[in-house]
Amino acid sequence: MIRGRLVPIAVCALAGVCAHAETLVESSAETRFQLDLKVPEAALKPLLPEGWTLNIAAQGAAKDANLRLVFIDRVTINGPDGKPAGKGSNRLVYLVAPVKDPAGANAQLVVGGLTEDPADAPGPFGVYLPASTHTMQRSTSSTGSSPIMDSQDWVFHAASGEHLELHIKYERGTGNRAKPADTRLYSAKNPAFFQISRQEQVLDILKNSTTNPPDRVKEFSLKASGGSYAGLFDGSEKLLSWDNILWINRSVFLP
Repeated sequence: MIRGRLVPIAVCALAGVCAHAETLVESSAETRFQLDLKVPEAALKPLLPEGWTLNIAAQGAAKDANLRLVFIDRVTINGPDGKPAGKGSNRLVYLVAPVKDPAGANAQLVVGGLTEDPADAPGPFGVYLPASTHTMQRSTSSTGSSPIMDSQDWVFHAASGEHLELHIKYERGTGNRAKPADTRLYSAKNPAFFQISRQEQVLDILKNSTTNPPDRVKEFSLKASGGSYAGLFDGSEKLLSWDNILWINRSVFLP
C-alpha cells in the first residue's frame, strides 16, 4: 500500500504535471495574414506593463520588428466538448508585441485589437474593441498555366476611431510547416493573465526586408490610424515582413 501511494507521487514529480495542470479553453482552425512592423517606440512602450521590455530580434526574418499586426479568420471555434463555442466563428485583428517579462522570459504581449463579434470585446486579454465596421474578403484564382493568385481585403473600424485596413494581392507559394509549439500570450492590461496557445501552422513568407525571399506581393496597401492607435501609426512605421499563414490549428489553454 505504501509503494502504491508513492509511485504516483514520484511520477507527478518527474513529469511536473500535477502542480501545473492546464485547462483546455477552446480549439480553432484559422487562416491569418501577419505584418511585421517597426513602429515608434515612444508610442509602444507606454502600452507595456511595468517591468516588461521589448524583445526586438537583431537578426532573422523578424529583425527589427517591435509590433505584429495579425488579421485572423477564425474559421471554426470549438469548446472543450468539441461543440461550437459562441458563434462558432469570428474575424478579428490584433496587435502583438514581442517582449520579455520582468523575469527575462520571452513572451508575446497583446496590446490591442478589433473584433467583429461584440461578445468578443474586450476579449480574454481585455484590450479588444468591438468593430462598428468589419468586412473581410479572400479570393483565389488559377488558370492552370499561371501561378495561383490570392487576394485579401480586410477592414475594421471602431466607433472610437481606430481603423485597420489591409489590401493585398500575391502569388501563392507552398509554405513551410512548423512543428507544434507553445506560445504564451499575455495581456497588456493585466500582465498576470496569460494563455498558452498550442499551435501548428504552415507559413509562407511573401516578402521580407531582411531575408529577401523572392517578392511575390503584387498589390499592397495598409491603412492604420485613429483613436488609441494614432501614435503607433503616425506615418513613420516601417513594414518589414509580409507573412501568409495558410492554415493554423490551435488549442488554447489556461495554466
